[in-house]
Amino acid sequence: MSMQIVGKIWKKLPQSVRLRIIRVTQPTFTVSAAAVVLNEKRQVLLLNHILRPTNGWGIPGGFLDRGEQPEDAIRRELAEETGIELNDLRMFRVRSLGRHVEILFAATSTGVPEVKSREITELGWFSPEDIPGKLSIGQKLIIEAVLAGEI
Repeated sequence: MSMQIVGKIWKKLPQSVRLRIIRVTQPTFTVSAAAVVLNEKRQVLLLNHILRPTNGWGIPGGFLDRGEQPEDAIRRELAEETGIELNDLRMFRVRSLGRHVEILFAATSTGVPEVKSREITELGWFSPEDIPGKLSIGQKLIIEAVLAGEI
């Protein structure tokens, strides 16, 4: 069958059927937003999260809700988990990790974070030399890139 015929058939299918075919034939994935948040001392906010599988420490973030924009998701996550607001929010990088897409931001905050979620056991502002040793190499590299001004 020629691609022209396939294209004509595709265009005649109802949108709901086309969407179902796409969902069946394409791998599913999850999407999250995360942020390297710096304070006025250029310290990085890290959270000890119970849902991280190997080491709890990492940059704040979470999954996007259906229809939610990434910028809104990261602001919501920080407000829910720490009570702080983000300033100077800017997208830094998008990366894929298997079937997961992570949208990374850099931001600043002058707020005083506190644990506001049962998912977080502790949090803190860390200078680059004091970052927990078990932090993943991927997150360390992301933090280093933001501190080096690579945005």
